[in-house]
Amino acid sequence: MSEELENAENVQETPAQETAAQAEETTVAKTPVETKAEAPKKEAPKKAVQVEEEFDWEAFETKGLGEGYSKAKKAEMEKMYEATMNTIEEKQVMTGKVVSMSDREVIVNIGFKSDGLVSLSEFRDLPNLKVGDEVEVYVEEQEDANGQLNLSRRKAKIVSAWENIKSGYENDTVIEGYVKRRTKGGLIVDVFGVEAFLPGSQIDVKPIRDFDIFVGKTMEVKVVKINYSNDNVVVSHKVLIEKDIEQQKAEILNNLEKGQVLEGTIKNMTNFGVFIDLGGVDGLLHITDISWGRINHPEEVLKLDATVKVVVLDFDEDKKRISLGMKQLTEHPWDSLAKEIEIGSKVTGKIVNVADYGAFLEIKPGVEGLIHVSEMSWSQHLRNPQDFINAGDELEAVVLTIDRDERKMSLGIKQLTEDPWTKQNVLTKYAIGTKHKGVVRNLTNFGLFIELEEGIDGLVHVSDLSWTKKIKHPSEFIKVGEQLDVMVLELDAESRRLALSHKHMEENPWDTFENVFTVGSVHKCTIIEKTEKGVNLELPYGIEGFCSAKNLAKEDAAKSETGETLDFKVMEFMKDDRRITLSHKATWSAEEEEEVEKSAPAKAKKKKGSKNFTLDKINGDNDRDTLGDLEALSSLKEKMEEAPAKKAKKTKKSDEE
Repeated sequence: MSEELENAENVQETPAQETAAQAEETTVAKTPVETKAEAPKKEAPKKAVQVEEEFDWEAFETKGLGEGYSKAKKAEMEKMYEATMNTIEEKQVMTGKVVSMSDREVIVNIGFKSDGLVSLSEFRDLPNLKVGDEVEVYVEEQEDANGQLNLSRRKAKIVSAWENIKSGYENDTVIEGYVKRRTKGGLIVDVFGVEAFLPGSQIDVKPIRDFDIFVGKTMEVKVVKINYSNDNVVVSHKVLIEKDIEQQKAEILNNLEKGQVLEGTIKNMTNFGVFIDLGGVDGLLHITDISWGRINHPEEVLKLDATVKVVVLDFDEDKKRISLGMKQLTEHPWDSLAKEIEIGSKVTGKIVNVADYGAFLEIKPGVEGLIHVSEMSWSQHLRNPQDFINAGDELEAVVLTIDRDERKMSLGIKQLTEDPWTKQNVLTKYAIGTKHKGVVRNLTNFGLFIELEEGIDGLVHVSDLSWTKKIKHPSEFIKVGEQLDVMVLELDAESRRLALSHKHMEENPWDTFENVFTVGSVHKCTIIEKTEKGVNLELPYGIEGFCSAKNLAKEDAAKSETGETLDFKVMEFMKDDRRITLSHKATWSAEEEEEVEKSAPAKAKKKKGSKNFTLDKINGDNDRDTLGDLEALSSLKEKMEEAPAKKAKKTKKSDEE
């Protein structure tokens, strides 16, 4: 045995010797002289090589190890061994068996030449994992730096999940997911370990208002979209029930008839009505068909998700629109209205609506009457209905008209009080010539309306506001809400009309002015306004006159200005029209003066005992009046000057009261 080992050692050195011999042989080829000298040394390596080729290793191993395998047997055994080994590739998922477990790692056999290690933390979803269980793992590396097979349970789950998701999307299969949490606009669903997004609109066919009720529950879904670039998955639960709904919808529409009573669920509310789910098909319940009474919004009487009974009013098969009603399930309130309610009856109710033309009083739900604005007050001047009533007010009214067939009723409020025009003393109280005080309620271009008492209105024409001033619009004289003293000029009880006057509260000064501003008399006047035809003048005692442009010329040809005071001669006095025409040119031009004298009418001589004898006499003796020296005119002047003071004093007193 020792000899064989020694021979083996000698044989093992032969390759080195052969290599040396080859090197020497190469050298010899380069130097022929040396080759002859070293020729005997070449035989030894050749003998060593022959020993190596003739050495029987198989016999040696068989002798040394006892009973062994032949070459054929060994090849057969290797083939059998290789058959037990799996051919694996990196970056793929394989099924392995747990062969051992520790506190930190799990050893998995996938049929490779070596087992792989996986961290125990990657099996948290399998708390009951034990030796012998089969698990899927991902082959990251066949052999890492340490020569160890590198496996991953976490990556295997991800790869497998995406394969299942892709398969579900392509095959349109139903997948069970777990709702993990709520997010903006929908839910996050765990599908095969991957977080997928379930939009709120895809949860159900009806709007979902509370997403939290689905959290922590399982739900069947279908994959409707995959975004591989962002690893996003969108799923839908709605598509699972839409097919069933379409079948139900078709069945409902085929069996639908007008007047049919159905039961549905309120799925949405708007200000114009309610959408009701009838079991796959939606119908609209308009706000006017919810209740016989007036409502402002459906939420006043209905609630979301409530189950209600409705009647089919109409439907369109082409557009699949269904009109529903709820109030039609009950008797119309007009049919049960008490027969005792007739014209003249008093009713009570609540104001449900106020419009520009009136207000609606609800006697009972579904039964309303219109109170026109003209029936709210005996007053004739126009007012806004909201000046009298507001929505929600409860009040009493009188039935004016009623039509049970048309279901219409008109009501009145002013009828609850006595009509002021039917009072026995109205003809006496507001007789022609009586004086009163009222409140200005309205101004118009032609005059103003004064309320003397509730229901008694009168008109003061713009021409009856002042004796002396020319008022173009009542707003120049007074404002709405102010008080004004008036006298009754006309009374028409049947037409409920009163013609009033403010200027008649005083005597007509034109009766006196006729004897003051005689034709040819000269007075100092102030230019207050210029027009295209001439100028308006302010005469003594606050009256106004007119001077044409040609009669305004000055003696020095200077131009007259507004506010300037000059002497003017009366050319014409018209008492009925309350108009005085004057001329400045006539005060300095003899030609104009002669023209004035020609146009002046003959002066009627008054008898000695007449009322205006003194003034007539003075005017006849003097063509040019000096007002300060005339006793009668001085008295008139004082009287007219006192009038505004008295009026101001009365106004102040009434304001204080």
